[in-house]
Amino acid sequence: MTIEQHIEELRAELKNACDAAERREIQTELDLAQAELAIITAGQDGSVDAEPPF
Repeated sequence: MTIEQHIEELRAELKNACDAAERREIQTELDLAQAELAIITAGQDGSVDAEPPF
């Protein structure tokens, strides 16, 4: 599964979540996945150096 697919599944789960605690958990996971995608994208387009600093 790609990160994009994972994000789409989390968005669908968030729409169907009934419980507030479940919504918070899914939203947190969605935020992390979106941040991961942003890092991957930035590394690919060269706007961020993906190598460790050492």
